[in-house]
Amino acid sequence: MGDEPIISACTKDCPDACSLVISREHEGLITLGGNPGHPVTRGFTCAKVRSHLKRVNSPERILYPLMRSGAAWELISWDEALGVCADRIRSLRSEPSSILYFHGEGAKGVLKQAGHLFFSLLGASRVSGSFCDSAGFSACVKDFGSRETSDVETLKDARAIVNWGKDIPRSSVHMAALVQSARKNGVRVLTISPGGDTADGLTDLVVRIRPGTDRFLAAAVIRLLLDRGAVPEWVLPRTANGDEFRRIILGRSMDELLAACGCTRDDAERVYGCYTELRPAASIIGAGVQRYSFGGENVRFINALALLSGNIGIRGGGSHFHLNSLRNLNLSWTRVGERKDYRFLRMPVIGADIAEAHDPSIRMVWADGSNLVNQAPGALRTASVFEQVEFSVVVDAFMTDTAARADLVLPCTLMLEQEDVVASYMHDYVQYAGKALDPPGEARSDFEILTELGKRLDPPIVLPAAEACLHESLRSPYLDISLDELRRKGFARAGRPEVAYAGLVFDHADGLYRFPAILHGEPDPPGGYPLRLLSLVRREAIHSQILPEDQEMPPKVWVSPESAVLASLDRDKPISLVTPLGRLRVNLMTMDGLHPEVVVYRRGDWMKLGGGVNGLIEPHITDMGTGTAYYDQYARLEND
Repeated sequence: MGDEPIISACTKDCPDACSLVISREHEGLITLGGNPGHPVTRGFTCAKVRSHLKRVNSPERILYPLMRSGAAWELISWDEALGVCADRIRSLRSEPSSILYFHGEGAKGVLKQAGHLFFSLLGASRVSGSFCDSAGFSACVKDFGSRETSDVETLKDARAIVNWGKDIPRSSVHMAALVQSARKNGVRVLTISPGGDTADGLTDLVVRIRPGTDRFLAAAVIRLLLDRGAVPEWVLPRTANGDEFRRIILGRSMDELLAACGCTRDDAERVYGCYTELRPAASIIGAGVQRYSFGGENVRFINALALLSGNIGIRGGGSHFHLNSLRNLNLSWTRVGERKDYRFLRMPVIGADIAEAHDPSIRMVWADGSNLVNQAPGALRTASVFEQVEFSVVVDAFMTDTAARADLVLPCTLMLEQEDVVASYMHDYVQYAGKALDPPGEARSDFEILTELGKRLDPPIVLPAAEACLHESLRSPYLDISLDELRRKGFARAGRPEVAYAGLVFDHADGLYRFPAILHGEPDPPGGYPLRLLSLVRREAIHSQILPEDQEMPPKVWVSPESAVLASLDRDKPISLVTPLGRLRVNLMTMDGLHPEVVVYRRGDWMKLGGGVNGLIEPHITDMGTGTAYYDQYARLEND
């Protein structure tokens, strides 16, 4: 590599998509830091990036292909491994939908999309929906007609920021820096949350809400707007169903709406004040808000409040949810030969869908970018189903809960060990991810693996060259930069408007906004399970990308010091977290500020080490977008 610094980028599943500078000291020591010249990264990164070199150099990494041999693993060559895969695909090619391609977002990048092309050309089954944010983005499409968001930098132009449930420091350190800077400049920040976040230092006011009921608080504040005639006169003419929505809001009393979300009239007035007296007010919507059965509806009512208070289409306002991280790139090359008759299995209920698939059944699974056994709800059933598939291939760098159940494990490269182009789901910069390290052992990139596998098939599946894919990805109407120039500069800003939906012109065919057509009630907790189980994000790791030595067992859970369950527990004796699906031994802690009906678990630890909260969570699908309603799960704590 030499002494010349290399510009690269973070390809983890994180909204910040940091631009990175990698240097090698004279002793060969690698240093990794944020690019000081990047307008969003600004020279610093999160703990997940800072600890990446430990992950790269971990002795736990898989360095060579591994084939299952009974209860043991046998080291085999790449030639043997790809030959086995080709033979299996060849035997199933007459019924290609018997092969399931499961792609996750464990690593971002243009070349990571090659699997979609490969398995589309093969005719394999694929997955729909997501574990993450599909309910929320489907809600935004229903409302606005698209998933546009004002530039994140315009948060500094707000007079108020209303944060609906986003744990900003854990999920996005650069958004946290923007919010912190805005507060120092007088912007008022209000956080609405059941707790478990790190609002301290990043908020002026907190409204503690019953989990999953954000739509009712938003509806209560909309009711105040309607009752007081405070909706700006130019807003409703830009909507398609304003009269129907007004009837929905006025059909419930303020007392009924506030009781449903566990908030007070003063809470509603605080939210109302931010949206009206401190306009422009920006809304930040956390992914957790939409991880309920009515998660999409939660997002839609928050969007409706932002619109009706006059805070959409103006600088400093807007509704900030996840963008499509690939929207500024040209990925038409991944859709060559696509048909409309592919079979899709639903990601949130992947275990059940694999088990119930027929005509044909699923006989082979290829999984990359995902620890799906660990991450899918109903994890114990998913694990059992995965083990029963005739042949499964997992592409990973570690022996995860999914890899441990595979028939063949193929070692992959990690961030910094491969060249790529990556974009963000928070900002509009496209980054160059330069290769800074040689992969250890025989680890290969997903793109290399599929390219070589395709050559072994008859007829072959021919992927374009990686260089061609990178060039093609930049031929986007939103970019004006060549691959060579991107390699030199490290990043480029896409040509998107800084303010989304200016003039209240929306992306539905008629240009008008759409309100939700119903407000669903929230069911009561089931008998014997009084606590809503929230499996929240970690600060130090992305989902299950945790090294074995960094996993503390038994896992910790937190409840409020005011929680009624504490009176029935002897904390000097072992305690388990229990749901109808099973139990986990836990280490019980208390956390100030939590809603008393909540138990918090930091997700991502591995089942094989004694963790794995998704083994306790029943699979449920959100109201829209085929999202995963993780937070519908109720639980109890009891002594063993």
